[in-house]
This record gives sequence, C-alpha cells and structure tokens, in this order.
Amino acid sequence: MTDTGAHLPDAVRKVVDDPARLSVLAALEVVDSHADADFERLSRTAAFIFKAEIALVTLIDKEREWFRACFGIDNITESPTDTSFCAHAIALPGDEDALVVLDATGDDRFKDNPLVTGWPGIRFYAGVAVVVNGQKVGSLCVIDTKPRATVEPGLVEQLVNLAGLTSALFSLKDEARVRARTAAALVREEWRHALTLEAGKVGSWVWDVRSGEVACNDMFRRMYELAEGEAVRMENVLAAIHPDDRLMIEASIEASFREGEDFSAEARIAETGRWMSMRGRVYQRDAEGNPLVMMGVGIDISESRQSAEHTRLLLRELNHRVKNTLAMIQSVARQTIRQNPDPQDFIEAFSGRLRTISDAHVLLADRDWSGVQLYEVIASQFGPGFRTDPDRAEVRGEDVTLPADHALGLGLILHELTTNAHHYGAWSGDEGMVSIDWEIKRRPAHGLSLTWRESGGPEVSRPAEYGMGARLIERSLAKVLDSEVKLSFEPGGVVAHIWMPLPAEQD
Repeated sequence: MTDTGAHLPDAVRKVVDDPARLSVLAALEVVDSHADADFERLSRTAAFIFKAEIALVTLIDKEREWFRACFGIDNITESPTDTSFCAHAIALPGDEDALVVLDATGDDRFKDNPLVTGWPGIRFYAGVAVVVNGQKVGSLCVIDTKPRATVEPGLVEQLVNLAGLTSALFSLKDEARVRARTAAALVREEWRHALTLEAGKVGSWVWDVRSGEVACNDMFRRMYELAEGEAVRMENVLAAIHPDDRLMIEASIEASFREGEDFSAEARIAETGRWMSMRGRVYQRDAEGNPLVMMGVGIDISESRQSAEHTRLLLRELNHRVKNTLAMIQSVARQTIRQNPDPQDFIEAFSGRLRTISDAHVLLADRDWSGVQLYEVIASQFGPGFRTDPDRAEVRGEDVTLPADHALGLGLILHELTTNAHHYGAWSGDEGMVSIDWEIKRRPAHGLSLTWRESGGPEVSRPAEYGMGARLIERSLAKVLDSEVKLSFEPGGVVAHIWMPLPAEQD
C-alpha cells in the first residue's frame, strides 16, 4: 500500500483492526462484489435528503475502504483506510452515533487529510456506522465540497434511520445468501444421494402406513414396474410381486410391525421375474405402538442370484468332471503301465497323456466348462501357429464348439495320433504330411465327421496286436454317446475316421 501521509489515531486504528469486526466483514463475502441496486438506491436517497454531492455505503477493511454503493463519484470503488472519514465514524462509542464534520479544513482530525487537501476536496461529512451481527463493518455517509454552518437534527436522524436500513439490508442479503448456499448444498446432496441410489440400482421408499401411500424414487418405480407420475400405494407394490412370494412378503411385514425387527425378504417381480431384496424398518409409531411410517430400500439381486446359481452349477459340473477325469487317469495309468512296465518308459508315455488331459481341463476351466473350439483342441497338439505357419500339416474345416466331454476325448485321440505320427508314421521322416478335415453332417444324425490322414511316410501295415495308443484312439470316445473312431492302417499311412454327435444348435 502506498503511504498517503495520513495515519489513523491509535483509538480508531484499534477499532478498525479488531479481529471480531474483521471476521464479520469477511463472512459477508461482499467486498469486491458486483454493484447492488438496492444499496445504490439507499445512497441516492441519502444524497437527496442532504442535498449532498456524494453519498457512499462503505465497508472498512484493515487497509482499504471499499464502496458498496457510490453516488456522485465515477470509476472509483475504494480508498485507503488511513484517509477514511468513515473509520472515525465507526470508532464512535454508540451504534447510532453520527459523525458530523461541518468544515474539514477547520477540524484538526482532517484538515491535513489528502481527501481534504486534494481531490475530491471534502469539506462537509456526515456518517453513521453500519452494524451487522453486532459489529460496525462500515458506514452510510454523505459528502459535500462546500462547508456547512449547521445541520438540522432531523436530517441526522434520517441518516441514522437510513444507516439502520442499510444494516438490515446487509443482514437480510447475507441470510439469503447463506440460505441459498445451504439450499444449493442440500440440492447437491440430494442429487448425490439420488445418483448413488441410481448407480447402485437401489430403490428407496417411505410408506405412510395409515394412508397406504408410498413415496419412492424412480428406480423403485422401474424395479416394480409401477407407472410413472401416478400415486403409489402399498397394494400396488404388493400386486407387483410374484403371487408365489406375496404371502411371504406380507407375513414378513406383519412380523416387523409386531416384533419391531427389521423387515427383510427376497421376492420376484411378477412381470419381469427379476429378484428383489427388500429391506425396511418402522421409523415412527403412535403412542400405542402402532406403526405409522416405514422406510426402506429395494435392491435388484437378479445378477447375484444368477451368479450364485451359476457357481453352484459350475461346482456340480466340476465335481462331475473331476470324478470322470480321475477315472480316466486311473484307466490310462493302468493300461500304460501294462504296455510299459519299465518305469522310465511308463513316465514318458503317461506324462504325455496326462499333460493332454490337463491342457484340455485348462481350456475348459477358462471357459467355465462351457465348451472348447475345435481349433483350440488341434492347437494343443499342433502348436498355436498351425493355421498360419503349418509344419507339414493341412487343416481344413470351419471352427466349431465342442462340449466338454468331446473336447477331452478328441484331445486324447489327437495326442495319440500325433505321438504315433512322430514315432512311426508320416512325421517320423522328412517328407510326410498329416491332413485333418471335417464337416458337420445333419443326417442321419447331427454331428462332427473328422478324418485324420497321413501320407508320404514309411509304408504302414496293420499290427498283429494293438498297442496302448491304438486302443486309446478307438476307445477314448466310448463314454460319449454314439461316438466312434475307426482306425485303419493303409499302405500310404494311418487313417482315422472320427464321428461324434453335437448339440442341435451347432452348425
């Protein structure tokens, strides 16, 4: 702040710097705000009564005096507190005391004040404090550039009355501002609460038990298929519940009324079949203990119930699969050790078959046992790049989803055929090829017809006795209804014809 050469007397400065006064001024939040027509009218009225050139509504901060309203001065909104006449006015002992200066040039307090010696050349001043919440925050004053010999007492009284109106106007506007801010905060909180309920799919309701009327949010209406805009009664809500669940809901509500416990139940909506979790509590009773108001929420739990049911079915399916898989592993282990009594040979042969079963289980587990694509089963044996970078392999056919049992059985068959091709068949040399092709047949039965064919390898002849691999190839689909594998040892290479039924929706 620039030094004006003027300084307030200590007694005046003490009043100006009072923390309680400055706190009330700051709480008004009006300093540097836009012009207000109501305060402008008050300043014009004061100027008119006193026939004064200037009239101000001022707010006195620690270092500056800010003009809330200004009549007779253009483009100036503040001045330093150290030169303020109004600072002296608020330092007077009484709330309605008026500071009247008839000629500032003859007053020791102001004759050297820059506002007297310079612009605007103040000579006459009359001001009364503006009081808000018990603190003098500013003043209403009139100013003239001509001195006066006297002021009629009635004029001063009118200035006091106008200052009182100014004080009341500040208080009313501050109260309205606080109320508006509080209302806005409540609206925001209500919106936040409503959005939270919407996001959480929670329907809220308040039931006037005596009248039967239910006040509820839009989410509750949508949940219970209640018409928008129409009054809701409890009988409408109960009518929306599935008939098989309605008596249970009514009994739960009656128990809550009678025993004072929270109402809690799960029921279906008749029209949509969706499941709702209903919670409620009696919040008001009459002198005799009869319920007056019950409040609560409704939550759509359809997805969680479906998830729980899906988990239950999945666990049951998993239990079934584990039993089947253990039986398969035991059978494969017994047959493998018969053909490979040497421990090292047994481990090598059995590990490959066990790994094939494990890979199929991983694929099925990743898909919640819903099935596996045929390409994925082939990839487990040929490698993931069998389509884009085939290594002496040709695969032809549109991809198809295989049920869990089919995927396990076919995976084991392809493992044995692949192992045999590497050891004895087409892939045991440098030029042999393996081709796999299939098609979906609808007659005489709907199913998958797949052919494995080897060529370009060593000459093949039918063995006198099937080994473990050949027996697995022909028998591993035996547990799948109507499935079969026909293995032939043609001179050009091994050929396997595989048939397995598919669900009707598979194309």
